[in-house]
Amino acid sequence: MRPLEKTKSLNPDLLKEIYDQVNNCPYFQLLSMELKGLDWGTSHLEAPVRQKHMQPYGMVHGGVCASIIDAACFWAAWTKMDRDAGLTTVELKVNYLAPISEGLLIAKGKSIKTGRTLCLSEATVENEKGTIIAHGTSTLMVIESLKIQGQPKGPKKYL
Repeated sequence: MRPLEKTKSLNPDLLKEIYDQVNNCPYFQLLSMELKGLDWGTSHLEAPVRQKHMQPYGMVHGGVCASIIDAACFWAAWTKMDRDAGLTTVELKVNYLAPISEGLLIAKGKSIKTGRTLCLSEATVENEKGTIIAHGTSTLMVIESLKIQGQPKGPKKYL
């Protein structure tokens, strides 16, 4: 299994299945986080700020931003991997740049480097006005035997 080297178009039929599966997983539901878009080497996630995200000072807890960054980094890297390859985060670094207490968290992930055993991605979380709330990087390990639970076996990953 090798990382894919050139730009490929993701199959919209598979993406629909992935969005349905991911957005209905328990952790995404817990955080009200939603995978909104995937393209070659990029991802887009959103989470509306809710009361359940607040820490005692009335701002979104840093763990919420870390989670959406982790997910955005993962999905950006996933777009460039063979369908059978699994990924898991082995390191996550987050910089918190501004507080947020209402509105929408918008995360955009980007795959920086895709390797045979490790991948590097980054993500930025902004509000609707474009203010950067947090930035992070993630190192992900490629694990061939790791599969998304209930991963669809139907459509091909790439057109």
